[in-house]
Amino acid sequence: MGRAEARRAQQQRSARRAPSGRAKGTKGAEGKGGAGKRSGIRRFFTWRKILGTFFGLMLALMAAAVILYFSVDEPTDPNKQATLQSNTYRYSDGSIMARTGTMNREIVTIDKIPEDVRTAFIAIENKSFYKDRGIDVMGVVRGLFNTVRGKGTAGGSTITQQYVKNYYLTQDQSATRKLRELVISLKVDQRMEKDDVLVGYLNTNFYGRNAYGIQAAAQAFYGVDSDKLTLEQGAYLAAVIQAPSQYDLATAGPNGTRLVNIRFNAVLDNMVEMGKLDPAKRKTMTLPPPIKPKPRPGMDGQKGYLIQAANDEMNEQKITDAEIAAGGWNIVLNIDPKKQQALEKAVNDELESKLDRKDTKNRPVDQNVQAGATSVDPKTGAIVAMYGGQGLSEKSESNALRTDYQPGSTFKPIVLASAIQENATTQDGKPIKPNTLYDGTSRRQVVGSKIPFNPQNQDDRDFGKEITVQDATNYSVNSVYAQMIVDAGPPKVKKTALALGMKDRDGWQEDQPAMSLGTMSANTVEMAGVYATFDNHGKKVTPTIIKSAEHRDGEFTPRQAIGSQVISRQTADTVTKVLTGVVNDEGGSGNKVRSSAYEAAGKTGTAEENKAAWFTGFTPELVTVVAMFGEEPTTHKQVTLTGTAGGGRAGGSSFPAEIWKAYTLAALKGGKTAEFDLSDAEMGAKQTPARTASPTPSTSTSSTPPASSAPPETQSPTPTPSKSNSKSPTPTPPPTTSPSPTKSGPKPPEPPPLFPES
Repeated sequence: MGRAEARRAQQQRSARRAPSGRAKGTKGAEGKGGAGKRSGIRRFFTWRKILGTFFGLMLALMAAAVILYFSVDEPTDPNKQATLQSNTYRYSDGSIMARTGTMNREIVTIDKIPEDVRTAFIAIENKSFYKDRGIDVMGVVRGLFNTVRGKGTAGGSTITQQYVKNYYLTQDQSATRKLRELVISLKVDQRMEKDDVLVGYLNTNFYGRNAYGIQAAAQAFYGVDSDKLTLEQGAYLAAVIQAPSQYDLATAGPNGTRLVNIRFNAVLDNMVEMGKLDPAKRKTMTLPPPIKPKPRPGMDGQKGYLIQAANDEMNEQKITDAEIAAGGWNIVLNIDPKKQQALEKAVNDELESKLDRKDTKNRPVDQNVQAGATSVDPKTGAIVAMYGGQGLSEKSESNALRTDYQPGSTFKPIVLASAIQENATTQDGKPIKPNTLYDGTSRRQVVGSKIPFNPQNQDDRDFGKEITVQDATNYSVNSVYAQMIVDAGPPKVKKTALALGMKDRDGWQEDQPAMSLGTMSANTVEMAGVYATFDNHGKKVTPTIIKSAEHRDGEFTPRQAIGSQVISRQTADTVTKVLTGVVNDEGGSGNKVRSSAYEAAGKTGTAEENKAAWFTGFTPELVTVVAMFGEEPTTHKQVTLTGTAGGGRAGGSSFPAEIWKAYTLAALKGGKTAEFDLSDAEMGAKQTPARTASPTPSTSTSSTPPASSAPPETQSPTPTPSKSNSKSPTPTPPPTTSPSPTKSGPKPPEPPPLFPES
């Protein structure tokens, strides 16, 4: 073999070793270069490079996470919407009367949410809630991926994350907000107990129907409080939060109905899977349809006035208006819804239906008529019904609470109570008792006072030189009570009035006998308290409208409604017995309310120039004060009530008494009415007046007292008799020693032209 042949053989062996034809030193498909070199993109993807890049990226992400964790602080305060709540006002039976505030939410504690209802939310929203650290990593990745693709942040949010979003953040759909949510969720999970996170989540969710929080949702969808929710109802609420407007079965279309049913069933199935629901029981469960949507209970009708009264009472107990306005109060009133309805109906039937407030030409007085009333249970002090006026849109302040009018002769029983309690005597040294005789002459000058005072009686009628205190109370004789307050001592009478519950305001003239005719100011609540104390045998009654008030961050202690003995039982029972005569006597000023359905006591009152008219009456079960006020709508000036409903003088025995009777009959209907226990009453020795003739108009030459001391019930002009009332029958003679009518004794005065009351 020559050299040439040897060279060819060597080349052939080399070719066999490099079958691809890329022998050393030859050009291949990769172009120039030596054998074993990598070319193109493969040069960048070695395993070493891939692993190095991965671990480097992980370290960078971990460093970024650490920096993010420490750079994002957990907010110290919630967002503006998270803690806003409404105040819930309820009737005494627990039913909701009204809610106030911009946000329909009432935050409740976890014990107010049944455990299986809580589990229903966990089952559909975050089954690992009690095990996770506040976030779901895979869910986070999915949520971020969706955000990058512009598909929102749906999916992956734990209950802790949703709580953080609702409580601290906003509903913004940005990646920045999502990152903050994650970090804060981790910190919240470390700081808070799981149950606290869960109840916070349930209290901040939006459920639809303007309901924020599970308590508002329970009321909106099922008309119950959250602690009364069934598992099925809770499962529906857990399902509906995903799409509140679409999943509300009251308004949902076919697709919404289908989807919410799927989600409802998923809640229950997940609970079975978690071991929290018996499979057999699960098979019996169906979606309970929610109630029809209702308007949010508001301030219509008398509700606004009742809320005013409740808030005023909270103010008295050191709860400020700002604290009330912050919301979150669950306030139960003493208002009985049935009695409240009865009182409203009585006012409408006996007064409002008879007024024509639009006819300013022929019925001008009707525009000026305002009514107020308060009804109290004397055994508990609970205000069970209240009437404040036509409504907040017509009158913003409650007539039941106003203190700018005089109570008139409803004050006279306080004068009598003080005289009996203090063992006062007449000018000739006789103890003042119901049977004690007084001079009933109209315009008689009082004796023993430094302040001259000679009030005239109603229609200027004389009752003669001798009339018993009982009869003087029945007919509301001004001259008798003007003398009695002098005998008892005006300062002592004021002291008794304050002890019974009246307030020391402008108008008290404790050195003047005119005070006997009720020249001070008062409201219906105060006068109800005074008469309730008589009814309660002398134990102080302070009417209260709040039964209870709860707030998770505050405390409220209802005021003490029943107090100590402020007057003796004998004094209280004696006054009550006298006031039964006002009702039972045929000529008594309160005779219009007499009924076989109940035993009653009471007193009428009419203020100066007939600007106010009162009837304060009570049975053993109920004390009710009804008042009318004359107020010019535009100027708020006090004006006369004479001419109300096209009639004459509108005294306490007119509309107020009629309202009182209609209400009391309805309020006590269906129950056995009690009788007064007045065994301790002391009427005093019987005394028979020497006078037997009927009282006549006074012919006294005494001058009318000055305006500063003029009695409020006697200075108004006597109205002209109306045609319909000119033939009113003369009442039968009054008793002399007993509230019950008898055939002997002095006759009562002729009735006034329209209403026989002073």
